[in-house]
Amino acid sequence: MAFTLKQRSILPGFGLTLGFTIFYLSLIVLIPLSATFLKASSLTWAQFWHVVSSPRAVASYRLSFGASFIAASINLFFGLLAAWVLVRYKFPGRRLLDSMVDLPFALPTAVAGIALTTIYASHGWIGQYLARLGIKSAYSPFGVVIALMFIGLPFVVRTVQPVLEDLDADTEEAAASLGANRWQTFRRVILPAILPAAVTGFTMAFARAVGEYGSVVFISGNMPMRTEITPLLIITKLEQYDVAGATAIAVVMLVVSFTLLLAINLLQKWSSQRLRAGHSSGAKAPDVLVHPGVLPQEG
Repeated sequence: MAFTLKQRSILPGFGLTLGFTIFYLSLIVLIPLSATFLKASSLTWAQFWHVVSSPRAVASYRLSFGASFIAASINLFFGLLAAWVLVRYKFPGRRLLDSMVDLPFALPTAVAGIALTTIYASHGWIGQYLARLGIKSAYSPFGVVIALMFIGLPFVVRTVQPVLEDLDADTEEAAASLGANRWQTFRRVILPAILPAAVTGFTMAFARAVGEYGSVVFISGNMPMRTEITPLLIITKLEQYDVAGATAIAVVMLVVSFTLLLAINLLQKWSSQRLRAGHSSGAKAPDVLVHPGVLPQEG
């Protein structure tokens, strides 16, 4: 059986467009990343390990990835809630609220950092009330999480919102008419449909948070071993003309980020395949509407 490199297409130009695609990706992505690895290879293994495993570097990894995961998880919940409100309810000011979701996209990160610091400082509009409760928001790891929540929320909302718009509300009403309570309707009708998009939004929010710099440096305080994120540590080493050390830490960030994103994408692919398998095995939407026993009451 003959092996074909590509499938037949009505539109011509596969070779030309593939060539431009590979050239563009190589120029913008592959070559710069390869240069990072090449520069880090100028260090010996002992020097490389000494740089990337120093207590200051490990503390920055812990803060960057930990705060990014927490912020992305919070944004996953509130992003789903915001997308649901914007899609399912009609109320005055809905279009204005929908437009405000995109503000973190358009707002310069430095402006966002200054605004968040002003609000969440100990004498700020919100920070003063948190300080009375013994919660230090600005110049603390909590402030880093706040900044990452701010810049990551639109990714979840904008990935889930189109899926909810395509999900017919009649299926929810049909599930309710068949005896399903609200939790069953969400778990069996809504969640399977939005899960792949939700995982994608979480991934994008997490990836954006890991590399965030501008909005975090203002509210974090940049204290080594406490509130110093890894991108700031890289900038610090560059200012000290330690290019090899900066690229070594960048390589660690790149490898860990790629591994986590690959794992999340595999999880997303698995959930999508499981959803399609469930539909093909007979758990299709029309069956849910016809057979009352599909959504039994739970005790």
